[in-house]
Amino acid sequence: MCGYISKKSLLPLSLLAIFVIFMPSQAQSGIISDATEACLDCHISITPGIVGDWQKSRHSQVSMNEAIAKSDLEKRVSSSDLPEEERGFVIGCAECHMINNETHTDSFDHNDYTIHTVVSPPDCATCHAVEWDEYQKNIMSKAYSNLMDNSLYIDLVNSINGVQHFSDNAITADIADDTTNASACLACHGTKVTVDGFFERETELGEMTFPVLNGWPNQGVGRINPDSSIGSCTSCHPRHQFSIETARKPATCAQCHKGPDVPAYKVYQASKHGNIYESEKHHWEFNAVPWTVGQDFTAPTCAVCHISLLVDEEETVIAKRTHQMNDRLDKRLFGLIYAHPHPIDANTSIIKNKAGLPLPTELTGGSVSEFLIDEAEQGIRLENIKSVCRSCHSSGWVNGHFVMLDKTIETTNEMTLTATKLMSQIWEEGYVEGLPQGKSVFDDAIEKKWVEQWLFYANTVRFSAAMAGADYGVFANGRWQMSKNLREIHDWLETHRQLKK
Repeated sequence: MCGYISKKSLLPLSLLAIFVIFMPSQAQSGIISDATEACLDCHISITPGIVGDWQKSRHSQVSMNEAIAKSDLEKRVSSSDLPEEERGFVIGCAECHMINNETHTDSFDHNDYTIHTVVSPPDCATCHAVEWDEYQKNIMSKAYSNLMDNSLYIDLVNSINGVQHFSDNAITADIADDTTNASACLACHGTKVTVDGFFERETELGEMTFPVLNGWPNQGVGRINPDSSIGSCTSCHPRHQFSIETARKPATCAQCHKGPDVPAYKVYQASKHGNIYESEKHHWEFNAVPWTVGQDFTAPTCAVCHISLLVDEEETVIAKRTHQMNDRLDKRLFGLIYAHPHPIDANTSIIKNKAGLPLPTELTGGSVSEFLIDEAEQGIRLENIKSVCRSCHSSGWVNGHFVMLDKTIETTNEMTLTATKLMSQIWEEGYVEGLPQGKSVFDDAIEKKWVEQWLFYANTVRFSAAMAGADYGVFANGRWQMSKNLREIHDWLETHRQLKK
């Protein structure tokens, strides 16, 4: 981003030509602020990809005044107190990178402007306050702390990401370093982005100062930003188009939901819904607000079920837009260690079961009910998702689907309980050290088989049932593996019993 350049500035004619060619007619008819125009004057040649993305965006084409003039159903901004002095401008570089500078520790002087690198959800909340408020109630918003502030999960992370060594006939593992975690688990969960001073470097425009950012780059859903806020809107609305079309397509969710622990995207591809999407998506309208069922699309994507504002052809609301996402989900299919009702608070690191473990369930399979939503709230959320299903299916079809899902949750929890009973017996008889000895439950080969039972196999079966892709959950990390895995754990235990004799 460069300082403002007046009309008297002598930019090269070739640079001006590029600028004119790349600027879309919509943005030219809108009003660009002086500060944003100054950014564009330089960045059209320095980072043309970024500028090109912005020029294709709705931000570059619609002013705040035009946005708030839309009808309630069409409106994409939700804030009621937009800054008066900026309402006539389109949303450009300055409107995002120069706002709330006082809260950003990554703010720095840049060619006579103060800017910050990391645009955070509170910055976006200037126009999208409701979405930001809802997102903070979403478990994904706390994805960093839910992982890194949970002692049990940290142990799992270290067992996966820590470098292992073989010495003196034993394997030892290091604590996973921050950079490795950032390129592994925290790529999706989000890193903690901090400022470690500033440095100067030569650029095409002379020497400039920039912040040193640790944990960057990252666009994880629970990222902790330099202004101490949580989350990253660009997880689903990538920079710098921030496209609603991109966010509505399953490939966006697939960045973090491909499996085998959360195989939602692979299940979707195997489902009839995914089949229709692949066949018909080129006929669908992904930019419409509101999104009309049967007119704009004819089969659900992830956004249809969990996020988007849906209406019928008479503009009757089927489902309100939400960025909380779990308010259309009564149960949490992700087994930790068993499927269970959704947590009341998005911060799951506060949960403790009767044994003192930071888990939403007991090892014996029961739920830690005081931290989880009650039956009444489950009923409300179940009805929310059923109303989406009924926009295409009969009540009999929808009810039958959820009967099968409930049965799947019951059976996969029971199969996980069987594996846990076997693992508990292995610990108690001392064949490996685990919970009873106060040791890691993730570092031995047999323990990893127990983890696979609930983290991979049970999860796959449940997601397959929930998303109408049941066949994927039979042989692709599903029911076959669950039954085979139990036999192998049992055989391991019996073999060691015989060796002990």
